[in-house]
Amino acid sequence: MNRIEIEVQLNRDRAWLLETLSGMSEEELHRGVTASEHDPKLMWSFADHFVHTSLIEQNWNAMFRRHIAGEPGMAARVNKDGTPQSREEVMTWIHGWTEAWAEKHRDKPLDELAAVGLAIRADTLKLLSELTQEQLDSKIPGAPWADGTVGGIMAANASHGRMHFGYATEGAEARRGG
Repeated sequence: MNRIEIEVQLNRDRAWLLETLSGMSEEELHRGVTASEHDPKLMWSFADHFVHTSLIEQNWNAMFRRHIAGEPGMAARVNKDGTPQSREEVMTWIHGWTEAWAEKHRDKPLDELAAVGLAIRADTLKLLSELTQEQLDSKIPGAPWADGTVGGIMAANASHGRMHFGYATEGAEARRGG
């Protein structure tokens, strides 16, 4: 993907998500609709899903910078004995990490959550402005998202918001019995 395609996708999907969420009542925005993947007794709201996407975008920006600097983009997680963690161990850590982020931002009004995401999106757009097409096309070894390229993964931030809105919508419908 080129810089223009990525920027259009990022802006279009964020605008759609902000317009959609801002049309919800505070009660609807903060009502638990899906079980936390870290602790199924906890419920995530539309707002939790929204702020989650900002954390992932922030993490991906750091991954892009490591990759461009010639360091491993994908940080391997290892046990205390130096052995690689299993996928299950990695996912347990990720779910705890994302739950802590959601908890930090839980019950904040949408305007504050949008500001969190806006600061991170500004960093994404700054990074996008600095990368060459060759860097955007470079593959991050082991990256399972999009096509594995910096540009493809960066653009996936847009669909990540829509994906989580879909999860929250399905959860809300299931809770209503429909």
